[in-house]
Amino acid sequence: MTHILLTGSSRGIGAATAVALADAGASVIGHGTASGIPADFADPGAPAALWAAALDRAGGAIDVLINNAGVFEANPIDAEDAAWLAGWERTMRINLTASAELCRLAILHWQSRGCGGRIVNIASRAAYRGDSPAHWHYAASKAGMVAMTKSIARGYAGQGILAFAICPGFTMTGMADDYLASRGGDKLLADIPLGRVADPHEVAVAARFLALEAPASMTGAVIDVNGASYVR
Repeated sequence: MTHILLTGSSRGIGAATAVALADAGASVIGHGTASGIPADFADPGAPAALWAAALDRAGGAIDVLINNAGVFEANPIDAEDAAWLAGWERTMRINLTASAELCRLAILHWQSRGCGGRIVNIASRAAYRGDSPAHWHYAASKAGMVAMTKSIARGYAGQGILAFAICPGFTMTGMADDYLASRGGDKLLADIPLGRVADPHEVAVAARFLALEAPASMTGAVIDVNGASYVR
């Protein structure tokens, strides 16, 4: 059985991904759910503690890491200096640094076992397109996640360690609902040729494929799920 650590599994994309993976027969170790492992990624010690607890729950072997946890919080440019910097650093720690720590621990784990493994990082369309003036930090964190994914793919493919990223556009989650409401939903929807935002299940299908089925030669791939609102 494939053992998968999935962060941010309590709602939205994470919850849909947990269901899709379980339906495919994988053993999913969730984070942030009632039955999962609690961890606040704003705490620098949380990623290592989560990894250790997940490894114990998995019986000593994790095969796939999916980094999905993240925050989307406004950080206006005219905020007080200290508040702006704190907002920047909080988003970077939760969205990027915690994911990097877990990627590092996963790679070291697979190297010590002499086996391969898979990493799937849930980034964002914002990594390529950018985001609003109040969300520089969010876009930068997701761009960092994409660059990290590609670096891992290039650096460890020879050891059977594969890395992929998914870049959703607007997805019908709590975060997207709030953003659409605050910025005029109709105008934003008009920018999506498909005419609607993605359903979390659509992102989950991509995550399941990359975690369990994608051929090794796809390592380093970034999959867009954005209704053609940004094409590369």
